[in-house]
Amino acid sequence: MKKVKCPQCGRQTLWDGNPYRPFCSERCKLLDLGHWLAEDYRIKVPPEGLEEIHALSREEEEGE
Repeated sequence: MKKVKCPQCGRQTLWDGNPYRPFCSERCKLLDLGHWLAEDYRIKVPPEGLEEIHALSREEEEGE
């Protein structure tokens, strides 16, 4: 049987027959969801790249 590492707690868990995969439990699945909802997972952008992102957003708004 294939085992994988839970992305939340790091514990080894079975892949087959696991309704919470890739997590080991419902608790780990909900903790991960909470991190997404709290916007804890982000892509770090260097300060000099922020202006470029804002310029792209303005271009998209003007194109609508």
